[in-house]
Amino acid sequence: MRGAAEVCARHGTLFIADEVATGFGRTGTMFACEQAGVAPDIMCVGKALTGGALGLAATVAQGDVFEAFLSDDPDAALMHGPTFMANPLACAAANASLDLFESEPRVAQVAAIAAHLRDALAECRDLAGVADVRVKGAIGAVELARMPDAQWLRDRFVAEGVWVRPLDNVVYLMPPFVIAPDELAALTGAVVRVVREAARRA
Repeated sequence: MRGAAEVCARHGTLFIADEVATGFGRTGTMFACEQAGVAPDIMCVGKALTGGALGLAATVAQGDVFEAFLSDDPDAALMHGPTFMANPLACAAANASLDLFESEPRVAQVAAIAAHLRDALAECRDLAGVADVRVKGAIGAVELARMPDAQWLRDRFVAEGVWVRPLDNVVYLMPPFVIAPDELAALTGAVVRVVREAARRA
């Protein structure tokens, strides 16, 4: 990410960070770009902005970018006003969610989830057919060496009593920060069992 930002700066190109899924603590810091020491020109946020209660996204920009289209002149302003812009209920949910970041230990919650994911998913590393196991904050991923039977995987997870949706050959978890320890253990246990079965089928 740092390299991409340096290339953009060298060529006078805006660097845009998509933090829709990774923002608001998901990777262990409030925003993933912090870990790369990068301050993007534009940052897109969403999902956790409302705590998942309602759909809402926002675009945040550095001062010089924002001022470039801040004008009462319609020919200079960025005339962008979609139907769902500034939904009052979604904005209220976002304010409430952001308040919780100040009153609840979100970063500590993510650290606890990360520790559990690292320990619980480590068992998958030695399974045949597993290419990699990765954990970053409250994101856990088990990458399979081959493209699996996606429907079989989905059905097996449902049979285990969990909702896990593989993304191509990656089985991933992004649990809520307030997940109970027993619920998280149920998720990771299901992943280990199903991936072990998938390895035997391969």
